[in-house]
Amino acid sequence: MDTILDDDVLREIFLCLPSSSFPAVSSVSSRWHLLCRVSRTSLSLYIPPGSYTDNPPCVSDLLSLYPYLSSLFISSSDSTTEESNCLLRSVSSSCSTLLFLRCLRFLAAPVSPDALEFSFTSNSASFTQLNSLTISLFTPLFLGWIRSLPSLKELWIIMRSRDVVEFDSREEDGLWEYENSDSELPLESLCLSSLRSDVCGTGWLWRSCKKLQKLRLCNCDSIGDGESFSSFGTCLQGLQEVELRDCRSIVVDRVLLKLAEECSSLVSLLVYDGGSEDGLLSFIEGRRCNLRKLHLRLPFHLRDNHLSAISQNFRGLSSIRLQKCCLAIGDGLKTLGMAMGDELAELALTECDTVESKPGMLTTLEQSLKGLKKLDLSYNGMLLDKEFTCMLISCKNLTDLKLRDCWRLTGAALVSIVETCKNLESLDIVDCAGISADAIKTLVLNSPRLTRLQVDESKLSVLQEHGRRIDLSRLSFD
Repeated sequence: MDTILDDDVLREIFLCLPSSSFPAVSSVSSRWHLLCRVSRTSLSLYIPPGSYTDNPPCVSDLLSLYPYLSSLFISSSDSTTEESNCLLRSVSSSCSTLLFLRCLRFLAAPVSPDALEFSFTSNSASFTQLNSLTISLFTPLFLGWIRSLPSLKELWIIMRSRDVVEFDSREEDGLWEYENSDSELPLESLCLSSLRSDVCGTGWLWRSCKKLQKLRLCNCDSIGDGESFSSFGTCLQGLQEVELRDCRSIVVDRVLLKLAEECSSLVSLLVYDGGSEDGLLSFIEGRRCNLRKLHLRLPFHLRDNHLSAISQNFRGLSSIRLQKCCLAIGDGLKTLGMAMGDELAELALTECDTVESKPGMLTTLEQSLKGLKKLDLSYNGMLLDKEFTCMLISCKNLTDLKLRDCWRLTGAALVSIVETCKNLESLDIVDCAGISADAIKTLVLNSPRLTRLQVDESKLSVLQEHGRRIDLSRLSFD
């Protein structure tokens, strides 16, 4: 049996298998074990701290055993910059055999400009096919190496400040000269994490990202130094998605102002924990774009007047996600629901005080949203069966429903789901203490379209005990 198929055929078969099946396949025989290893397309390596000092690992030799890798994830906790430099150089020297490598996540200590120049510029043939890169760098930023990656579409830079500012000895010899040149990078998605106001080097990046479609800023105090801000508008022309996560309010307000002034292509905006009431309102009222998705987590800044303005200016929204919006007391949501009508396909109201403080609000809201397909009411512990059941009457087209940690709901809620949501495909009821395993069993038996169920492990074991009487093969559990 082991000799019926030759190596090439088996390798092609293994390339089509999910990585989760590799352990079982590898145990068939030593031949299959070897071919399975060669056929792996993704690999994660953890390098323990101090490894390069005590016993340097032969990373390049290891990677040569996986010629079909398309995704490589390397991590190391508490490593030094010297160790990170060695690691990156080892990966770079292995790329002559990694012809299919497309994604590299390099999460170790920040890499020095020397190692960046060697790995990406001097050894430029190494990563010509790479289209996604995550890497940690010291500030000030040295970014000239990006020009040597012609296929790079996605870049995530995690920035760390030096305890003492140290510049490379070759800076005077022109290592940073690229900042005075005009470039056009192929980047379509850019994420910057921990960007500070004194960081130099981002101005060139903003000017060079003329094809950018997605921008993500995480935990940023600024978008760079003074010159960087003046260059920021250059990258906004074709931008479609923006995410601002845990950034300072002044950063969020400035970005929203620039978007309102210069970006007409934006279709998706996410703002978590940042910005001011006036800044958000100015963006909404001064909009130049046809926004389709809006995700907000603004506990102290989102009010009913913002929701009313959204209903007037963004009538084409298909997805609205609101989290911890404590100051929106309900009237704005009703106005929003009536304005959106059947256009809205996804609604999330998670950890919202309005659900508790405004009884009947959900029922009124859902009467206007009969086209809704995805609904997320997770972490609303005060949600009761009565209001939930009344709300579902208008939600006959739901395919995805999340009720995580709605601990006051009972089996009556599941009965209502069975009777109303005939097209339901995915349900999340983790940490719903009031819902019993028997009620879940009834749901599974009477929901033929359900393919994904997220439920507590203790209740899942009860379902599996009834596996002979219930067809669980169609379900995936999380």
